[in-house]
This record gives sequence, C-alpha cells and structure tokens, in this order.
Amino acid sequence: MIKADPRLPRYQQIRDDIAARIARGEWKAGEAIATEAELSSIYGVAIGTIRRAIDELASDGVIERAHGRGMFVRRADFSTSLFRFFRLGSSGERSIAPDSRILSRSLATPSDIVRDRLRLGPEENAIRMIRLRTDGGKVLLREEIWLSATLFGPILDMDIAMLTPLLYPAYERHFGRIVARAKERLTVETADADVACDLEAPAGSSVVRIERQAIDHADHPLEWRTSHGLADQFVYEVDVH
Repeated sequence: MIKADPRLPRYQQIRDDIAARIARGEWKAGEAIATEAELSSIYGVAIGTIRRAIDELASDGVIERAHGRGMFVRRADFSTSLFRFFRLGSSGERSIAPDSRILSRSLATPSDIVRDRLRLGPEENAIRMIRLRTDGGKVLLREEIWLSATLFGPILDMDIAMLTPLLYPAYERHFGRIVARAKERLTVETADADVACDLEAPAGSSVVRIERQAIDHADHPLEWRTSHGLADQFVYEVDVH
C-alpha cells in the first residue's frame, strides 16, 4: 500500500491506494478490479469501508460499476474532445476524429511552465513533439506536446505509425500509462510565426489557444499540450436547461 496520510479516513487511504494501483497498470482500463470481498481481505477492513472507497472512485470517474458483473476501470474517451470547439468539414460534422501528423520529436529543456505542469525535477529533461491535426487535407490544429523523458523516453525512437492517429492509446499500450482525465483552459491570442506557418495562415492571425494537462488515476500529470486553431473556425455550443 502507498504511504498514506494518517490524518485521512481509512476509506480515503484505500481509495488513494486503489487509484495508485490502477495508475501503475495493475488493473488496466476496461478490466475488472478485485471484488469488494477480495478488497476487504486485502486491506483488512469491513465491506462498508471498501464500499465508501469504491463510491469515491466511482464518483471521481476512476471506476464504473456493472450490475452483476463487477467493477471496472473506466476508460475515458478523448478522441474528439478538442474538436467540439472547431468546425470539421463543410457541414460541421464532429463524429470522426481528424487525422494526425507528427512533424517533430526531440529531447528538450522544458520551460518553467512546462516543468511545473508536468511536476518535473529541476534537472529533468522533457520530450517535445509538434503535431498537426487535419481534416480533408486542411490543417485544423497545431499542437505542441510535452512529456516527461523519464516516463516516455523511448517514444523518441518509436515508429511514427505506433503513435497515430491518437496518442493516449499509445501511452497506454506501450508505456502502461492511462490518461484518466484532463484539465483544459481556452484563451484567444495572436499567432506567432511558427503557429501561423503550420496553420497555413497569415502571420498575426487570431487563434484559439487550448492548454490541456492530462492526468492519470493517481492525479499525476502525464502530458502538457498546447493546441492552436484559427479563431474563425472556433464555435461554442451548449444546451442550457
């Protein structure tokens, strides 16, 4: 069991330990975890305590219950999440995830912001990738992606085909790292020369900037991503009840 804060209630300590075990890959996305009875035996507590821990995990979206089948590690779906903000194709359809093309991969010294977002040590390097997302040959997004070199070092030498079209499944498949959730922040700014060039737009164009921090089940950041898309393709739509 992970070193728990003794000030926390026992069910919370167990909740955090189960989440850490999922993050380490002991139970993979879509797989069933141990039963309540088995967990009760493992942790030496009453079933009621286990159920409180499981309730917390379910509420946080870490696991999901299937009546009569057990409890399963939830697999988050980010395949089209960024594109709810941008028009795809002439009709604005968003049902199909755009294609991806990785332009570069390199080992780099991260900025203070990247170091903070990934919780990197003072001497730790990072991997920087530039990727384009396209639809019908048209560039929709330009992405700058940062990863811990300690966790993802081999990605520099992997065949590009192993990293497309989606990165999160590749993180899970090749590194055992599961993205459980993400935090996003949107702003509008003027494109710099590199962003404008990759978006095939005039210098100084208005762009939407989407910052995303991808986080695993143990609340550890796995990826820091900055995406840019042209502002004139940006849409916001929500049902208010």
